[in-house]
Amino acid sequence: MRVNRNVGLGLLAAIAIVLSLVFLERGRSGLEIVESDVGTTPVTLTLKHGASGPLVVIAHGFAGSRQLMQAYSLTLSQSGYTVLSFDFEGHGRNPTPMSGDVTAIDGTTALLVEETRRVLAFGRGLPDATGGIALLGHSMATDVIVRAAIEEARQGTPVDAVVAISMFSQAVSADQPRRLLAISGQWESRLRQEALSAVRLVEPDAGEGQTVEARGVTRRAAVAPYVEHVGVLYSGTALREARDWLDAAFGRQSDGPIVTPGPWILLLMGGIVLLLRPLVGLLPGTAGEPAPLSAGRFWISVAAPALLVPLVATTLYVPFLPVLVADYLMIHLALYGGLQLLVARGGLGRGGFSPAAVLALVGWGVVVFGAAMDRYAASFMPNAERLAIIAILAIGTVPFMVSDSQVSGAGRGAWWRRIAARVAILASLGAAAMIDPERLMFLFIILPVLVLFFLVHGLMGRWIAQRCGALSAGVGLGLCLAWALGVSFPLFSGG
Repeated sequence: MRVNRNVGLGLLAAIAIVLSLVFLERGRSGLEIVESDVGTTPVTLTLKHGASGPLVVIAHGFAGSRQLMQAYSLTLSQSGYTVLSFDFEGHGRNPTPMSGDVTAIDGTTALLVEETRRVLAFGRGLPDATGGIALLGHSMATDVIVRAAIEEARQGTPVDAVVAISMFSQAVSADQPRRLLAISGQWESRLRQEALSAVRLVEPDAGEGQTVEARGVTRRAAVAPYVEHVGVLYSGTALREARDWLDAAFGRQSDGPIVTPGPWILLLMGGIVLLLRPLVGLLPGTAGEPAPLSAGRFWISVAAPALLVPLVATTLYVPFLPVLVADYLMIHLALYGGLQLLVARGGLGRGGFSPAAVLALVGWGVVVFGAAMDRYAASFMPNAERLAIIAILAIGTVPFMVSDSQVSGAGRGAWWRRIAARVAILASLGAAAMIDPERLMFLFIILPVLVLFFLVHGLMGRWIAQRCGALSAGVGLGLCLAWALGVSFPLFSGG
């Protein structure tokens, strides 16, 4: 019966993977995709074979990458636009750290504006870029591209259109940028107001979905239904609004497909995760029955580190890594895992340690899952600068995930114990950010990454723990978590 079930799961997973790959690759069909560099800035040129058209430079948001903006790159290039996307300093595979004062307009923002203008200058020299130039950006990048557009106009090289997705920029004025589309997700209420405010600088009575024009300035605030800050990057409505806006700016009529990879990315990732389940059955079983952890000891092992570690770690913290808050996170997780193991010592799971299981979990969670992520969704393969950071992060992530695997029941614990353990670490990191917000506010951005990690990699680790024990799963998950954090967050140098 178990063999038949594993065969069925494997077949279902394989069908999901193949189907999703077919549709994801269809979005790339007929396109030429070329990787290059502008100085140290990695860029990707995407255009339709044999086509030439207006240049669209695409910029991602904070902790993003070129891959995250692929729905726009593919949709526009399929419609004949020449698309140039890039990784900001400190992001993706850009080896140059972000620098400057992140709180000052003349600090980090100014440096990112300069980088964007260098990419623009490179794009102007491309032989396939004909008929005008536009800028498109998401979140953090909206302020950057608005300021870049204003500076380009000031220097006598204006861009023809700006598309700002999830926009927030104090640089928008009544006359600059002259042609601006602001797209927001339906569930981004504050950013919807920002977009509407930009439009009402031109027409005070304007509403969402209305294009207004006065004194040579054209504005529109569009809303993508049923999506938030990330979902807006995959919304068919948002993609169509962006393309229609550019078509109007350049006097074009596009008939290419709207490429919406979001559902297929989810199906692909789900298929990859599911396929691990029957493969785990091929590993030699080394897990013993977990020793009972009493309710009292469980709650102490969850509450003690959650309460004590933020107080201790924020006191000990001295930045030493060129990645925002990664060094603090290593300290916090190392202390958290060590204290939790100490408190729970009377209830640790029994069973051996399986190097094969660790290798399988890391290979599947980093190489297989990560390769799919890197091609279709977000940068997941590190450059050389990040490898040492991943190794240092593992000093904290491995003991933390070993303790988490033990305390949550070695893959067999009650669901409420798993939830309580994960809520505790999220609350602990949130408390640290509130204790020292000036240095640790970026911890709040890490929390959704951890939630996704627990949902995806945590499920894979649970299967490994059931087969090969908590220690094997904990070590494997710790290495996966170090990798995921090491490739996700921006390199930063305070100089």
